[in-house]
Amino acid sequence: MSTTTYKSDNIIVGGGLAGIVTALELLDLGQKVLLLDRDIEERFGGLAKLSFGGMFFVDTPEQKRAGIKDSVDIALKDWFSVADFGEKDELPKKWAEQYVNTATDYVYQYLKNHKIKFFPFVHWVERGLLKRGNSYPRFHMVWGTGAGLSDGLRDNLLNHPKAKTHLQIHFNHRVEEILTQNDTVIGVKGKTEDTDIEFEAYGNQTIIAAGGLGGDIEQVKSNWHKDWGTPPKVILNGAHPFADGLLHRAVERMDGKITHLDLTWPYAAGVHHPRPTKELDGLSLVPPRSALWFNHKGKRFGPMPLITSYDTRYLVDQICAQEKKYSWQIMNMKIMNKELAISGSEFNPAFKNKSMFQVLKTLLMGNKALSEDMINNCPDFVTGNSVEELVENMNALTGTNDVDLQTVKNAITEYDKEVDRGHKYFVDEQLCRLEHLRTYTGDRVRMCKFAKINDQHNLPLVAIREFILSRKTLGGMQTDLKCRILSNSGEPINGLYAVGEAAGFGGGGMHGKGTLEGTFLGACVLTGRIAAHDIVGKSLL
Repeated sequence: MSTTTYKSDNIIVGGGLAGIVTALELLDLGQKVLLLDRDIEERFGGLAKLSFGGMFFVDTPEQKRAGIKDSVDIALKDWFSVADFGEKDELPKKWAEQYVNTATDYVYQYLKNHKIKFFPFVHWVERGLLKRGNSYPRFHMVWGTGAGLSDGLRDNLLNHPKAKTHLQIHFNHRVEEILTQNDTVIGVKGKTEDTDIEFEAYGNQTIIAAGGLGGDIEQVKSNWHKDWGTPPKVILNGAHPFADGLLHRAVERMDGKITHLDLTWPYAAGVHHPRPTKELDGLSLVPPRSALWFNHKGKRFGPMPLITSYDTRYLVDQICAQEKKYSWQIMNMKIMNKELAISGSEFNPAFKNKSMFQVLKTLLMGNKALSEDMINNCPDFVTGNSVEELVENMNALTGTNDVDLQTVKNAITEYDKEVDRGHKYFVDEQLCRLEHLRTYTGDRVRMCKFAKINDQHNLPLVAIREFILSRKTLGGMQTDLKCRILSNSGEPINGLYAVGEAAGFGGGGMHGKGTLEGTFLGACVLTGRIAAHDIVGKSLL
Protein backbone atom coordinates (compact mmCIF):
# COMPACT_ATOMS: atom_id res chain seq x y z
CA MET A 1 0.00 0.00 0.00
CA SER A 2 1.40 3.41 -0.99
CA THR A 3 2.08 6.17 1.52
CA THR A 4 0.36 9.54 1.18
CA THR A 5 2.75 12.47 1.48
CA TYR A 6 1.94 16.04 2.54
CA LYS A 7 4.12 19.15 2.67
CA SER A 8 3.70 22.57 4.23
CA ASP A 9 5.61 25.25 6.11
CA ASN A 10 4.10 24.11 9.40
CA ILE A 11 2.39 20.96 10.65
CA ILE A 12 -0.11 21.19 13.50
CA VAL A 13 -1.12 17.92 15.15
CA GLY A 14 -4.55 18.30 16.76
CA GLY A 15 -7.64 20.30 15.85
CA GLY A 16 -8.76 21.48 19.27
CA LEU A 17 -8.80 25.09 20.40
CA ALA A 18 -5.00 25.34 20.69
CA GLY A 19 -4.49 23.89 17.23
CA ILE A 20 -7.09 26.18 15.66
CA VAL A 21 -5.61 29.32 17.23
CA THR A 22 -2.08 28.32 16.19
CA ALA A 23 -3.24 27.77 12.62
CA LEU A 24 -5.17 31.04 12.54
CA GLU A 25 -2.18 33.00 13.82
CA LEU A 26 0.19 31.37 11.33
CA LEU A 27 -2.10 32.29 8.45
CA ASP A 28 -2.18 35.87 9.73
CA LEU A 29 1.62 35.79 9.66
CA GLY A 30 1.74 34.60 6.05
CA GLN A 31 2.67 30.97 6.80
CA LYS A 32 1.32 27.84 5.14
CA VAL A 33 -0.31 25.34 7.50
CA LEU A 34 -1.16 21.64 7.41
CA LEU A 35 -3.50 20.68 10.25
CA LEU A 36 -3.89 16.96 11.01
CA ASP A 37 -6.80 16.03 13.26
CA ARG A 38 -7.54 12.54 14.47
CA ASP A 39 -11.28 13.12 14.86
CA ILE A 40 -14.02 13.45 12.26
CA GLU A 41 -14.82 16.82 10.68
CA GLU A 42 -18.12 17.17 12.56
CA ARG A 43 -16.23 17.28 15.86
CA PHE A 44 -13.59 19.75 14.69
CA GLY A 45 -12.79 21.82 17.79
CA GLY A 46 -11.94 19.13 20.33
CA LEU A 47 -12.96 19.19 23.98
CA ALA A 48 -13.33 22.98 24.00
CA LYS A 49 -16.38 22.53 21.78
CA LEU A 50 -18.09 20.61 24.61
CA SER A 51 -17.03 22.89 27.45
CA PHE A 52 -19.05 25.54 29.24
CA GLY A 53 -16.57 28.16 28.06
CA GLY A 54 -15.44 29.82 31.27
CA MET A 55 -12.21 31.83 31.03
CA PHE A 56 -9.97 33.37 33.71
CA PHE A 57 -9.04 37.01 33.17
CA VAL A 58 -7.84 39.82 35.42
CA ASP A 59 -9.01 43.45 35.51
CA THR A 60 -11.50 43.25 32.62
CA PRO A 61 -14.30 45.65 31.67
CA GLU A 62 -16.82 43.13 33.03
CA GLN A 63 -15.09 43.14 36.40
CA LYS A 64 -14.78 46.92 36.47
CA ARG A 65 -18.49 47.38 35.71
CA ALA A 66 -19.22 45.18 38.73
CA GLY A 67 -16.96 47.31 40.93
CA ILE A 68 -14.30 44.56 41.21
CA LYS A 69 -10.86 46.07 41.76
CA ASP A 70 -8.72 43.16 40.59
CA SER A 71 -5.01 43.22 39.81
CA VAL A 72 -2.21 41.02 38.52
CA ASP A 73 -0.50 41.07 41.92
CA ILE A 74 -3.59 39.75 43.70
CA ALA A 75 -4.23 37.15 41.02
CA LEU A 76 -0.67 35.85 41.13
CA LYS A 77 -0.82 35.41 44.90
CA ASP A 78 -4.08 33.50 44.46
CA TRP A 79 -2.57 31.35 41.69
CA PHE A 80 0.58 30.45 43.62
CA SER A 81 -1.48 29.54 46.68
CA VAL A 82 -3.57 27.03 44.76
CA ALA A 83 -0.66 25.77 42.62
CA ASP A 84 1.55 24.81 45.57
CA PHE A 85 4.51 24.58 43.21
CA GLY A 86 7.51 22.42 44.00
CA GLU A 87 10.98 23.88 44.44
CA LYS A 88 12.08 22.75 40.96
CA ASP A 89 9.03 24.08 39.12
CA GLU A 90 10.85 27.04 37.59
CA LEU A 91 9.25 26.95 34.14
CA PRO A 92 5.73 26.28 35.43
CA LYS A 93 6.09 29.30 37.74
CA LYS A 94 7.31 31.49 34.88
CA TRP A 95 4.42 30.33 32.71
CA ALA A 96 1.96 31.12 35.48
CA GLU A 97 3.39 34.63 35.74
CA GLN A 98 3.31 35.00 31.96
CA TYR A 99 -0.33 33.93 31.76
CA VAL A 100 -1.60 36.16 34.56
CA ASN A 101 0.34 39.17 33.26
CA THR A 102 -0.74 38.84 29.63
CA ALA A 103 -4.05 36.95 29.36
CA THR A 104 -6.32 39.99 29.42
CA ASP A 105 -4.41 41.78 26.65
CA TYR A 106 -3.47 38.78 24.52
CA VAL A 107 -6.36 36.37 25.05
CA TYR A 108 -9.40 38.37 26.19
CA GLN A 109 -8.83 41.21 23.71
CA TYR A 110 -7.82 38.78 20.96
CA LEU A 111 -11.11 36.92 21.33
CA LYS A 112 -13.09 40.14 21.40
CA ASN A 113 -11.36 41.12 18.15
CA HIS A 114 -12.56 37.81 16.68
CA LYS A 115 -16.18 38.61 17.64
CA ILE A 116 -16.24 36.34 20.70
CA LYS A 117 -18.44 37.89 23.38
CA PHE A 118 -18.68 37.28 27.13
CA PHE A 119 -21.68 37.10 29.43
CA PRO A 120 -21.82 40.43 31.32
CA PHE A 121 -21.78 38.85 34.78
CA VAL A 122 -18.55 37.26 36.08
CA HIS A 123 -18.82 33.99 38.01
CA TRP A 124 -16.91 33.36 41.26
CA VAL A 125 -15.37 29.88 41.52
CA GLU A 126 -12.47 28.31 43.44
CA ARG A 127 -12.62 30.88 46.25
CA GLY A 128 -10.38 28.80 48.46
CA LEU A 129 -11.37 26.78 51.50
CA LEU A 130 -8.45 26.03 53.81
CA LYS A 131 -6.12 28.25 51.80
CA ARG A 132 -6.35 31.23 49.51
CA GLY A 133 -8.17 30.87 46.18
CA ASN A 134 -9.78 33.38 43.83
CA SER A 135 -10.00 36.62 45.79
CA TYR A 136 -12.43 37.99 43.21
CA PRO A 137 -14.81 36.67 40.55
CA ARG A 138 -12.73 35.99 37.42
CA PHE A 139 -14.65 33.26 35.55
CA HIS A 140 -15.79 34.99 32.33
CA MET A 141 -18.37 32.87 30.52
CA VAL A 142 -18.24 32.88 26.73
CA TRP A 143 -21.61 33.90 25.33
CA GLY A 144 -22.38 30.79 23.33
CA THR A 145 -20.39 28.42 25.61
CA GLY A 146 -17.30 26.55 24.48
CA ALA A 147 -19.14 25.61 21.31
CA GLY A 148 -19.46 29.27 20.38
CA LEU A 149 -15.80 29.87 21.18
CA SER A 150 -14.54 26.87 19.24
CA ASP A 151 -16.90 27.26 16.28
CA GLY A 152 -16.31 31.00 16.11
CA LEU A 153 -12.55 30.62 15.78
CA ARG A 154 -12.97 27.65 13.46
CA ASP A 155 -15.09 29.79 11.14
CA ASN A 156 -12.47 32.54 11.28
CA LEU A 157 -9.89 29.95 10.24
CA LEU A 158 -11.89 28.39 7.42
CA ASN A 159 -12.91 31.79 6.04
CA HIS A 160 -9.47 33.34 6.37
CA PRO A 161 -8.43 35.26 3.21
CA LYS A 162 -5.43 32.93 2.82
CA ALA A 163 -7.24 29.69 3.64
CA LYS A 164 -7.57 28.51 0.04
CA THR A 165 -3.88 28.88 -0.73
CA HIS A 166 -2.21 28.42 2.65
CA LEU A 167 -4.35 25.95 4.65
CA GLN A 168 -4.75 22.19 4.41
CA ILE A 169 -6.86 20.24 6.92
CA HIS A 170 -7.10 16.46 7.03
CA PHE A 171 -9.36 14.63 9.46
CA ASN A 172 -9.18 11.00 10.65
CA HIS A 173 -5.39 11.30 10.64
CA ARG A 174 -3.69 9.65 13.63
CA VAL A 175 -0.11 10.85 14.07
CA GLU A 176 2.05 8.15 15.66
CA GLU A 177 5.67 9.18 15.14
CA ILE A 178 7.77 12.32 14.87
CA LEU A 179 10.29 12.36 12.01
CA THR A 180 13.78 13.77 12.49
CA GLN A 181 16.86 14.42 10.40
CA ASN A 182 20.18 15.69 11.72
CA ASP A 183 18.71 16.34 15.18
CA THR A 184 15.90 18.44 13.72
CA VAL A 185 12.23 17.57 13.52
CA ILE A 186 11.13 17.50 9.89
CA GLY A 187 7.58 16.17 10.21
CA VAL A 188 5.37 13.34 11.38
CA LYS A 189 3.93 10.08 10.18
CA GLY A 190 0.95 7.90 11.04
CA LYS A 191 -2.18 6.23 9.70
CA THR A 192 -5.69 7.30 8.91
CA GLU A 193 -8.03 6.49 11.79
CA ASP A 194 -10.73 4.94 9.59
CA THR A 195 -8.82 3.15 6.80
CA ASP A 196 -5.28 2.63 8.19
CA ILE A 197 -3.66 4.25 5.15
CA GLU A 198 -0.14 5.37 5.99
CA PHE A 199 0.86 8.99 5.59
CA GLU A 200 3.88 11.22 6.09
CA ALA A 201 3.86 14.98 6.50
CA TYR A 202 6.88 17.24 6.13
CA GLY A 203 7.32 20.81 7.31
CA ASN A 204 9.78 23.28 8.76
CA GLN A 205 8.06 23.28 12.15
CA THR A 206 5.80 20.79 13.93
CA ILE A 207 3.37 21.89 16.65
CA ILE A 208 1.81 19.31 18.98
CA ALA A 209 -1.72 20.30 20.00
CA ALA A 210 -3.08 16.84 20.73
CA GLY A 211 -4.35 17.26 24.31
CA GLY A 212 -3.51 15.24 27.42
CA LEU A 213 -4.08 11.76 28.86
CA GLY A 214 -7.50 12.14 30.47
CA GLY A 215 -9.35 10.17 27.79
CA ASP A 216 -7.49 6.94 28.64
CA ILE A 217 -8.74 5.87 32.07
CA GLU A 218 -6.09 3.18 32.48
CA GLN A 219 -3.37 5.81 32.01
CA VAL A 220 -5.18 8.11 34.42
CA LYS A 221 -5.05 5.33 36.99
CA SER A 222 -1.41 4.46 36.30
CA ASN A 223 -0.43 8.13 36.82
CA TRP A 224 -2.71 8.60 39.85
CA HIS A 225 -1.30 11.10 42.33
CA LYS A 226 0.14 9.50 45.46
CA ASP A 227 -1.77 11.93 47.71
CA TRP A 228 -5.01 10.22 46.63
CA GLY A 229 -3.93 6.68 47.46
CA THR A 230 -5.08 3.92 45.14
CA PRO A 231 -7.25 5.00 42.19
CA PRO A 232 -11.04 4.68 42.49
CA LYS A 233 -12.48 1.49 41.05
CA VAL A 234 -14.66 3.56 38.74
CA ILE A 235 -13.39 6.77 37.13
CA LEU A 236 -15.72 8.28 34.55
CA ASN A 237 -14.38 9.76 31.33
CA GLY A 238 -15.09 13.46 30.88
CA ALA A 239 -12.15 14.05 28.54
CA HIS A 240 -11.79 13.73 24.79
CA PRO A 241 -11.61 10.06 23.72
CA PHE A 242 -8.41 10.74 21.75
CA ALA A 243 -6.66 12.35 24.73
CA ASP A 244 -4.60 9.19 25.16
CA GLY A 245 -1.00 10.40 25.32
CA LEU A 246 -0.01 8.93 21.96
CA LEU A 247 2.08 12.01 21.11
CA HIS A 248 3.50 12.23 24.64
CA ARG A 249 5.05 8.83 24.08
CA ALA A 250 6.35 9.87 20.65
CA VAL A 251 8.01 12.96 22.16
CA GLU A 252 9.43 10.86 24.98
CA ARG A 253 11.02 8.45 22.51
CA MET A 254 13.02 11.34 21.04
CA ASP A 255 14.26 12.45 24.47
CA GLY A 256 11.64 15.16 24.94
CA LYS A 257 10.91 15.91 28.58
CA ILE A 258 7.50 14.78 29.86
CA THR A 259 6.72 15.98 33.35
CA HIS A 260 4.07 16.06 36.08
CA LEU A 261 1.68 13.53 34.52
CA ASP A 262 0.48 12.70 38.03
CA LEU A 263 -0.94 16.21 38.34
CA THR A 264 -4.46 16.10 36.96
CA TRP A 265 -7.68 18.03 37.40
CA PRO A 266 -10.51 15.54 37.98
CA TYR A 267 -13.95 16.50 39.24
CA ALA A 268 -15.72 15.08 42.27
CA ALA A 269 -19.29 14.94 40.99
CA GLY A 270 -19.28 12.81 37.87
CA VAL A 271 -22.30 10.82 36.70
CA HIS A 272 -22.84 8.47 33.79
CA HIS A 273 -23.95 10.20 30.60
CA PRO A 274 -27.58 9.24 29.93
CA ARG A 275 -26.76 8.86 26.22
CA PRO A 276 -23.13 7.68 26.17
CA THR A 277 -20.91 7.85 23.09
CA LYS A 278 -17.78 6.28 24.63
CA GLU A 279 -16.84 3.84 27.36
CA LEU A 280 -17.45 5.22 30.88
CA ASP A 281 -18.81 8.41 29.32
CA GLY A 282 -19.31 10.87 32.16
CA LEU A 283 -20.76 14.29 32.87
CA SER A 284 -19.47 16.75 35.43
CA LEU A 285 -22.26 18.04 37.63
CA VAL A 286 -22.18 21.48 39.14
CA PRO A 287 -23.13 20.03 42.54
CA PRO A 288 -26.21 21.58 44.20
CA ARG A 289 -24.87 23.59 47.12
CA SER A 290 -27.98 23.19 49.27
CA ALA A 291 -27.71 19.39 49.06
CA LEU A 292 -25.96 17.34 51.76
CA TRP A 293 -22.91 15.36 50.69
CA PHE A 294 -22.37 11.83 52.08
CA ASN A 295 -19.77 9.10 51.67
CA HIS A 296 -20.62 5.59 50.42
CA LYS A 297 -21.84 4.57 53.90
CA GLY A 298 -24.24 7.48 54.23
CA LYS A 299 -22.00 9.43 56.63
CA ARG A 300 -22.06 13.15 55.98
CA PHE A 301 -18.64 14.55 55.16
CA GLY A 302 -17.30 16.66 58.00
CA PRO A 303 -16.47 18.39 60.18
CA MET A 304 -15.93 20.51 57.05
CA PRO A 305 -18.87 19.60 54.80
CA LEU A 306 -18.29 19.25 51.08
CA ILE A 307 -19.64 22.17 49.09
CA THR A 308 -18.72 23.40 45.64
CA SER A 309 -17.35 26.85 44.66
CA TYR A 310 -14.45 26.77 47.12
CA ASP A 311 -11.82 24.12 46.38
CA THR A 312 -12.33 21.38 43.79
CA ARG A 313 -9.17 19.51 44.76
CA TYR A 314 -10.32 19.40 48.38
CA LEU A 315 -13.52 17.68 47.28
CA VAL A 316 -11.51 15.05 45.41
CA ASP A 317 -9.11 14.69 48.38
CA GLN A 318 -11.95 13.91 50.78
CA ILE A 319 -13.73 11.44 48.53
CA CYS A 320 -10.50 9.62 47.68
CA ALA A 321 -9.73 9.27 51.41
CA GLN A 322 -12.76 6.99 51.77
CA GLU A 323 -12.81 3.21 51.64
CA LYS A 324 -14.97 3.32 48.50
CA LYS A 325 -14.16 6.36 46.39
CA TYR A 326 -17.56 7.55 45.31
CA SER A 327 -20.13 9.67 47.09
CA TRP A 328 -23.79 10.69 47.38
CA GLN A 329 -25.60 13.99 47.39
CA ILE A 330 -29.10 14.11 48.89
CA MET A 331 -31.66 16.85 48.28
CA ASN A 332 -35.32 17.35 47.46
CA MET A 333 -36.92 18.31 44.16
CA LYS A 334 -37.01 22.03 44.96
CA ILE A 335 -33.25 22.08 45.50
CA MET A 336 -32.60 19.92 42.46
CA ASN A 337 -34.75 21.99 40.11
CA LYS A 338 -33.21 25.24 41.26
CA GLU A 339 -29.55 24.31 41.70
CA LEU A 340 -28.65 21.27 39.58
CA ALA A 341 -26.51 22.12 36.57
CA ILE A 342 -24.16 20.19 34.33
CA SER A 343 -20.91 21.62 33.03
CA GLY A 344 -20.56 21.94 29.28
CA SER A 345 -22.32 23.23 26.20
CA GLU A 346 -24.61 20.22 25.72
CA PHE A 347 -26.67 20.80 28.85
CA ASN A 348 -26.68 24.61 28.77
CA PRO A 349 -28.78 25.41 25.70
CA ALA A 350 -29.73 28.88 26.94
CA PHE A 351 -26.08 29.96 27.02
CA LYS A 352 -25.19 27.96 23.91
CA ASN A 353 -28.02 29.51 21.89
CA LYS A 354 -27.32 32.98 23.32
CA SER A 355 -30.85 33.42 24.64
CA MET A 356 -30.81 35.95 27.47
CA PHE A 357 -34.50 35.32 28.09
CA GLN A 358 -33.90 31.59 28.63
CA VAL A 359 -30.85 32.26 30.82
CA LEU A 360 -32.85 34.55 33.10
CA LYS A 361 -35.79 32.14 33.13
CA THR A 362 -33.54 29.25 34.15
CA LEU A 363 -31.84 31.30 36.86
CA LEU A 364 -35.14 32.42 38.34
CA MET A 365 -37.30 29.33 37.78
CA GLY A 366 -34.77 26.51 37.76
CA ASN A 367 -34.42 23.74 35.20
CA LYS A 368 -37.14 21.14 35.64
CA ALA A 369 -36.49 19.64 32.20
CA LEU A 370 -32.88 18.85 33.17
CA SER A 371 -34.00 17.28 36.47
CA GLU A 372 -36.54 15.09 34.72
CA ASP A 373 -34.04 14.01 32.07
CA MET A 374 -31.46 12.95 34.63
CA ILE A 375 -33.94 11.18 36.91
CA ASN A 376 -35.45 9.29 33.99
CA ASN A 377 -32.30 8.50 32.02
CA CYS A 378 -29.19 8.63 34.22
CA PRO A 379 -28.61 5.49 36.31
CA ASP A 380 -26.99 7.46 39.15
CA PHE A 381 -30.18 9.27 40.23
CA VAL A 382 -32.63 7.63 42.64
CA THR A 383 -35.70 9.04 44.38
CA GLY A 384 -37.86 8.24 47.40
CA ASN A 385 -40.88 9.74 49.16
CA SER A 386 -39.25 9.22 52.54
CA VAL A 387 -35.73 8.89 53.88
CA GLU A 388 -36.40 5.19 54.38
CA GLU A 389 -37.45 4.65 50.78
CA LEU A 390 -34.58 6.76 49.47
CA VAL A 391 -31.92 4.81 51.38
CA GLU A 392 -33.48 1.52 50.28
CA ASN A 393 -33.21 2.64 46.67
CA MET A 394 -29.64 3.87 47.16
CA ASN A 395 -28.59 0.46 48.41
CA ALA A 396 -30.51 -1.26 45.64
CA LEU A 397 -28.58 0.79 43.08
CA THR A 398 -25.19 -0.32 44.43
CA GLY A 399 -26.29 -3.86 45.28
CA THR A 400 -25.03 -3.42 48.85
CA ASN A 401 -26.24 -2.46 52.31
CA ASP A 402 -23.51 0.16 52.64
CA VAL A 403 -25.76 3.17 53.26
CA ASP A 404 -26.89 3.19 56.88
CA LEU A 405 -30.45 4.48 57.27
CA GLN A 406 -30.11 5.86 60.79
CA THR A 407 -26.89 7.71 59.98
CA VAL A 408 -28.50 9.42 57.00
CA LYS A 409 -31.69 10.20 58.91
CA ASN A 410 -29.81 11.73 61.84
CA ALA A 411 -27.72 13.98 59.56
CA ILE A 412 -30.77 15.25 57.68
CA THR A 413 -32.78 15.80 60.86
CA GLU A 414 -30.05 17.82 62.58
CA TYR A 415 -29.47 19.93 59.48
CA ASP A 416 -33.18 20.64 59.01
CA LYS A 417 -33.54 21.65 62.66
CA GLU A 418 -30.81 24.22 62.23
CA VAL A 419 -32.44 25.60 59.08
CA ASP A 420 -35.63 26.06 61.13
CA ARG A 421 -33.72 28.03 63.80
CA GLY A 422 -32.86 30.71 61.25
CA HIS A 423 -29.68 32.21 59.85
CA LYS A 424 -28.88 34.24 62.96
CA TYR A 425 -28.16 30.99 64.77
CA PHE A 426 -26.33 28.99 62.11
CA VAL A 427 -23.28 27.08 63.31
CA ASP A 428 -23.36 24.29 60.71
CA GLU A 429 -20.43 25.09 58.44
CA GLN A 430 -22.41 24.41 55.27
CA LEU A 431 -25.17 26.82 56.25
CA CYS A 432 -22.58 29.44 57.12
CA ARG A 433 -20.99 28.94 53.71
CA LEU A 434 -24.37 29.19 51.99
CA GLU A 435 -24.97 32.48 53.78
CA HIS A 436 -21.59 33.70 52.54
CA LEU A 437 -22.32 32.60 48.97
CA ARG A 438 -25.61 34.45 48.99
CA THR A 439 -23.84 37.78 49.51
CA TYR A 440 -22.74 37.61 45.85
CA THR A 441 -25.60 38.22 43.42
CA GLY A 442 -24.27 35.75 40.86
CA ASP A 443 -24.62 32.97 43.42
CA ARG A 444 -27.77 34.10 45.18
CA VAL A 445 -29.91 33.90 42.03
CA ARG A 446 -28.83 30.28 41.50
CA MET A 447 -29.54 29.04 45.03
CA CYS A 448 -32.46 28.11 47.24
CA LYS A 449 -32.81 30.20 50.37
CA PHE A 450 -31.70 27.90 53.22
CA ALA A 451 -33.86 24.95 52.18
CA LYS A 452 -34.55 21.99 54.43
CA ILE A 453 -33.85 18.56 52.94
CA ASN A 454 -36.75 16.46 54.24
CA ASP A 455 -39.42 18.95 53.24
CA GLN A 456 -42.80 17.24 52.75
CA HIS A 457 -43.88 19.99 50.34
CA ASN A 458 -41.00 19.29 47.95
CA LEU A 459 -40.87 15.52 47.61
CA PRO A 460 -39.59 13.25 46.30
CA LEU A 461 -36.16 13.20 47.88
CA VAL A 462 -33.34 12.67 45.41
CA ALA A 463 -29.96 11.00 45.86
CA ILE A 464 -27.22 11.27 43.26
CA ARG A 465 -24.38 8.76 43.21
CA GLU A 466 -21.28 10.69 42.13
CA PHE A 467 -17.97 9.34 40.84
CA ILE A 468 -14.58 10.92 40.27
CA LEU A 469 -14.51 12.13 36.67
CA SER A 470 -11.35 12.47 34.58
CA ARG A 471 -10.96 15.78 32.78
CA LYS A 472 -7.60 17.55 32.40
CA THR A 473 -3.92 16.62 32.57
CA LEU A 474 -2.04 19.46 34.26
CA GLY A 475 1.40 18.12 33.30
CA GLY A 476 2.77 17.35 29.86
CA MET A 477 5.56 18.20 27.45
CA GLN A 478 7.90 20.70 29.03
CA THR A 479 8.21 23.89 27.00
CA ASP A 480 10.16 27.08 27.35
CA LEU A 481 8.42 30.47 27.33
CA LYS A 482 8.32 30.33 23.50
CA CYS A 483 6.48 26.96 23.49
CA ARG A 484 9.50 25.05 22.21
CA ILE A 485 9.62 21.49 23.56
CA LEU A 486 12.68 20.87 25.69
CA SER A 487 14.83 17.76 25.81
CA ASN A 488 15.68 16.04 29.08
CA SER A 489 18.90 18.08 29.09
CA GLY A 490 16.89 21.31 28.96
CA GLU A 491 17.65 22.32 25.36
CA PRO A 492 14.93 23.16 22.79
CA ILE A 493 14.33 20.41 20.23
CA ASN A 494 14.77 21.99 16.81
CA GLY A 495 11.51 22.30 14.91
CA LEU A 496 9.19 21.07 17.66
CA TYR A 497 6.59 22.99 19.67
CA ALA A 498 3.72 22.10 22.00
CA VAL A 499 0.63 24.14 22.83
CA GLY A 500 -2.43 23.78 25.04
CA GLU A 501 -2.95 20.74 27.22
CA ALA A 502 -0.17 18.80 25.48
CA ALA A 503 2.26 21.26 27.08
CA GLY A 504 0.56 21.11 30.48
CA PHE A 505 -0.94 24.42 29.30
CA GLY A 506 2.60 25.84 29.31
CA GLY A 507 5.93 24.77 30.74
CA GLY A 508 4.79 21.23 31.44
CA GLY A 509 2.46 22.27 34.25
CA MET A 510 1.77 25.98 34.82
CA HIS A 511 -1.08 25.18 37.23
CA GLY A 512 0.95 23.14 39.68
CA LYS A 513 -1.39 20.96 41.75
CA GLY A 514 -4.52 23.01 41.21
CA THR A 515 -6.20 25.63 39.10
CA LEU A 516 -8.30 28.71 39.65
CA GLU A 517 -10.54 27.45 36.81
CA GLY A 518 -11.09 29.12 33.46
CA THR A 519 -7.37 28.95 32.74
CA PHE A 520 -7.48 25.93 30.42
CA LEU A 521 -9.14 27.57 27.43
CA GLY A 522 -7.21 30.78 27.94
CA ALA A 523 -3.90 28.92 27.97
CA CYS A 524 -4.81 27.13 24.73
CA VAL A 525 -5.24 30.52 23.07
CA LEU A 526 -2.13 32.09 24.59
CA THR A 527 0.24 29.20 23.83
CA GLY A 528 -1.04 28.95 20.27
CA ARG A 529 -0.38 32.62 19.66
CA ILE A 530 3.07 32.55 21.29
CA ALA A 531 4.19 29.51 19.28
CA ALA A 532 3.03 30.96 15.98
CA HIS A 533 4.88 34.23 16.51
CA ASP A 534 8.10 32.51 17.58
CA ILE A 535 7.99 30.34 14.46
CA VAL A 536 8.24 33.44 12.26
CA GLY A 537 10.88 35.03 14.48
CA LYS A 538 8.59 37.56 16.14
CA SER A 539 7.77 37.95 19.81
CA LEU A 540 4.08 38.20 20.68
CA LEU A 541 4.58 39.54 24.22
